[in-house]
Amino acid sequence: MPQQLSAGILLFRRTGGELEVLLTHPGGPFWRSKDVGAWMIPKGAIEEGETAVEAAMREYEEELGSALTAIPFPLCTIRQKAGKIVETFAAEGDFDPATLSSLEFEMEWPPRSGELARFPEIDRAEWMILPEARERILPSQLPILDAIEEQLKGGSAPRSP
Repeated sequence: MPQQLSAGILLFRRTGGELEVLLTHPGGPFWRSKDVGAWMIPKGAIEEGETAVEAAMREYEEELGSALTAIPFPLCTIRQKAGKIVETFAAEGDFDPATLSSLEFEMEWPPRSGELARFPEIDRAEWMILPEARERILPSQLPILDAIEEQLKGGSAPRSP
């Protein structure tokens, strides 16, 4: 089986001297009652002919409903629990969670009912300070938070090439 490659963006901002990151909660019935360990960065598959950063920016727009206006920089590469490799980029910017407008997916629901239901890919987005984000993010994405904290120790984000 070929390696699954994805790309995503961790949006961050500084508010009152505190670093905040934007995390998203997956939509659909399986995630409805899950909170701790369920949040993630906006991400998705890298399509043929696309660079990782292009895929990350496309997925950000599809999942949040608005284009990324900041210039992302490479942050880290992680391997998720199921083996998927995620190229992660970071960008300093802002997003109003009230404007979330995610693409939808369709699945049979309830199971074995023969009925199709539509659900948003992302049902919520929230700004979180790092201690809260560490508690609520998917465990396999914790290294992303470590990487942004390490990257920003000097007080500023790197410049894009």
